[in-house]
Amino acid sequence: MNTLVIVLIAAVCLFAGYTLYGRWLANKWGIDPKAKTPTVAMEDGQDYVPTDGWTVFAHQFSSIAGAGPVTGAIQAAAFGWLPVLLWVIIGGIFFGAVTDFGALYASVKNEGKSMGLLIEKYIGKTGRKLFLLFCWLFTLIVIAAFADMVAGTFNAYTVKDGVTELSAAAQTNGAAGSISLLFIVFAMVFGVMQKHLHLTGWKETVAGLACTVAALAIGMAFPLVAGKDTWSYLTFAYIFMAAVMPMWLLMQPRDYMTTFMFAGMIIGAVLGVFVAHPAMNLPAFSGFNVGGKSLFPTLFITIACGAVSGFHSLVSSGTSSKTIANEKDMQKVGYGAMVLESLLAVLALCVAGAAASADGTAAVGTPFAIFSSGVAGFLEMFGIPVYGAQCFMTMCVSALALTSLDSVARIGRMSFQELFTVDDMEHAAGWRKLLCNKYFSTIVTLLCGYILTQIGYANIWPLFGSANQMLSALVLITLCVFLKVTGRENRTLFPPLIIMLCVTFTALVERVIALVKAYGAGTAVFLVEGLQLIIAILLMVLGVIIVISCGKELFRKKAGQETK
Repeated sequence: MNTLVIVLIAAVCLFAGYTLYGRWLANKWGIDPKAKTPTVAMEDGQDYVPTDGWTVFAHQFSSIAGAGPVTGAIQAAAFGWLPVLLWVIIGGIFFGAVTDFGALYASVKNEGKSMGLLIEKYIGKTGRKLFLLFCWLFTLIVIAAFADMVAGTFNAYTVKDGVTELSAAAQTNGAAGSISLLFIVFAMVFGVMQKHLHLTGWKETVAGLACTVAALAIGMAFPLVAGKDTWSYLTFAYIFMAAVMPMWLLMQPRDYMTTFMFAGMIIGAVLGVFVAHPAMNLPAFSGFNVGGKSLFPTLFITIACGAVSGFHSLVSSGTSSKTIANEKDMQKVGYGAMVLESLLAVLALCVAGAAASADGTAAVGTPFAIFSSGVAGFLEMFGIPVYGAQCFMTMCVSALALTSLDSVARIGRMSFQELFTVDDMEHAAGWRKLLCNKYFSTIVTLLCGYILTQIGYANIWPLFGSANQMLSALVLITLCVFLKVTGRENRTLFPPLIIMLCVTFTALVERVIALVKAYGAGTAVFLVEGLQLIIAILLMVLGVIIVISCGKELFRKKAGQETK
């Protein structure tokens, strides 16, 4: 089939889902444009910062559009392009967008509370502690997977016959790394300009574009050639800054600038498909069992963020809800950003399909490399120099992970703090104050994440997918309780909730069995299989306890007992 037809079908379905189902949910739940949102009532210049709706959308999309939609869709294509396409569209409209929108809505209606604090209110303190522990463990997995991915993308060296030497892509990778560092500097400059010069409208757009272009131009001219370890240290230094700095100074302006790059990447991919309209060379369906892995649950946990992601709800309730200045922006930010990410997953699938050989053999390389080289090829069709196109796309794919990394580091820090927070922190014990210190909690979180990077991205990804989808199920059941208690429609959340519980518990059980077999065969290494086994069992136990606690409250709570 022609990839152009696939993209058009996906775009029409996702747009229809946003305008019809998204609007129906907004009307059912109730949106009040005149209501005073948490960011307006509790502005503090740090986390609660009233922000223009499109800027919040840019933050939300940049944060959630991590490595998942590209990596997941391309890896899952082993089962064929048709099941991937169907799950991305159906999952995006009825699972992912609903979860993201619901988490944002519930948080805004509850003073911008994070998902952990919402669980405390509607489920209880024990449920909150368990959920926060689950979230913190999950953020460690995300930090480890994405940081390892970013460092590997910027790495300028390769090992050949036991000898370390410069790789063929050293110049391009070094330029992308240099651009990333400059992006941080220019983002902070742009943030100061936004705050003190009160930039809005076209002035904000021009300033943001100027900073983006400057970072790209200077970075390509002065590439920073370094090894993976060096880039790993620099990546962790950056996410430490992002986790502790005020939102307006680094994360928001960086996300705003990154959106221009993502827009260029998506437009380039779409135009490339429209102009070249390459054939989809991958088979439509490869079978229910491929390479020893069954379609259920592997397909669903592999695609991850392109269809549904629990991580998104942490962004919705952890950062975006604290910057929404008007409730009318919630559908655009919560539902809209997710369906756009689903479209990105479809584009990644089409690029991989075009890169495959005519006999259906998939292209060789990592999903990032396949997507990057494919879109770079499209950009070259429009007269963009090869070096410029390659640098731009390498930076884009790394930015997909970096923009999620800075958000998840902040969310991990906040989850760790909330684990030990008590109502009267002023008179709390010294050890408790230390654990709740934002600098100390950030260091602990990032240190644990760094230890997990030793497992390697390829080994972490299956665990990430399972934990991510389980988190979405836990968020869905919490939203069911919230909507019931506040007298709102919650029946549409039950099908995705039940399906995601079945998917995630099946995947985790399969993973644990595989790890135990590895130990039985004597091939397991503690720093790889051992850590995975410990985390997988912890996630399963926590998941079961939280589901039982939430389920009890769901049936116990009376409908409409609280008005919001």
